[in-house]
Amino acid sequence: MKTSALGLLACSLFVSAGARAEWPNYRGPAGNGIAGEVLTESSWPAEGPKSLWKAPAETGFSSFSVASGKAVTLVSREVDGNPMEVCVAFDASTGKELWAQELWLSKQYDGGGNAGTEQNKGGDGPRSTPVIDGEMVYVIDANLKVFGLKLADGSQVWKRDIVKEHKGNVIKWQNAASPLIHGQHLFLAGGGPGEALLALDKLTGKTVWKGEDDAMTHATPILAELHGVTQVVFFTQKGLVAVMPDDGVVLWRHDFPFKVSTAASPVVWEDIVYCSAGYGVGAGAARITREGGKFSAREIWRTSNDNMNHWSTPVVLDGHLYGMFSFKEYGTGPLGCVDIRTGEKKWSQPGFGPGNVILSGQRLLALTDAGELVLVAARPESYTELARAKVLEGKCWSTPALSEGKAFVRSTVEGGCFDLGGAKVAVR
Repeated sequence: MKTSALGLLACSLFVSAGARAEWPNYRGPAGNGIAGEVLTESSWPAEGPKSLWKAPAETGFSSFSVASGKAVTLVSREVDGNPMEVCVAFDASTGKELWAQELWLSKQYDGGGNAGTEQNKGGDGPRSTPVIDGEMVYVIDANLKVFGLKLADGSQVWKRDIVKEHKGNVIKWQNAASPLIHGQHLFLAGGGPGEALLALDKLTGKTVWKGEDDAMTHATPILAELHGVTQVVFFTQKGLVAVMPDDGVVLWRHDFPFKVSTAASPVVWEDIVYCSAGYGVGAGAARITREGGKFSAREIWRTSNDNMNHWSTPVVLDGHLYGMFSFKEYGTGPLGCVDIRTGEKKWSQPGFGPGNVILSGQRLLALTDAGELVLVAARPESYTELARAKVLEGKCWSTPALSEGKAFVRSTVEGGCFDLGGAKVAVR
């Protein structure tokens, strides 16, 4: 394992009061790619991350969610001669497979390809990530079936079929969005006209509310607080739409172009909401205002066919976006920094491809599409790489998870857990 380091010592992590050291959701505790743990300047052992375990993770781009001693992801495997989408739980400490719950026949995912046959063919398999919430695991499979499973053993508590029950339509490459849990509700898009956006009761699966005509995309909705109001922001084929969590009442909309696929989630910083899509669309940001209780969105910048994240949602710190800004630049696409207020590029470093990045304190933890973990200083002045190590084989289009000083990452071939240096968690 090759590692470069700049004065790197043993890792020390600190958690602010009330923060979670677990990673129960797609893109972390708050669904924004930001860890509840703070990596300091001494994060990363000189010899590189220690591999605690590796386990087969058969095809797909589902990431890990980690909580209550379990690491959960979706894979595609053969069951009784049939290709099945399967939710798998591993022991987070040992990598032992604890249970596997079959979901549905997977067959061929439109537009996919066999892993390794071509540089731009990542292989088929699930693209959504399960969410752990208390004693439950929630899953949306490729065909828009939604499951509530018991975390203890994977047994099914409830199941919904959005296509049959809400006139849903499975789009090309099938569903890639992950569930969003807030309070008693599970939020998703995928229904038909008049019921495109949905909230389900997370305990029973019963529909709480439905509405709007927005065709779904591959982007996972996010939870945001804007001007003191908690809201769910969907990125649909019409653009951004924010709704009240309890009843689905629309607060504001912002039109944004759609071509072929939109897969990166929106990013919120202060009163600015950023979004991006591939296929020549590019990126943009809207400023959200509230006057007399009424919300509105105003575009503050747009870059056509530029600043594209494709499916790699960036993170934001102090008004600067950090992420993979490229489209189909497999193996070569850059990690970059962009000012969320203006769209101005601050720096761009090639060699990452369409991997993903998370934020911990002042440090970025990036996973390249070739299976390298890279530690980078989150600073807009320049690209400053602190360490790099090859950890996985296969193509990595998933998002790393960080829990109690350990990185949980997976590829189209395998998943693994890597200790970032004997970390300990303390309350600040």
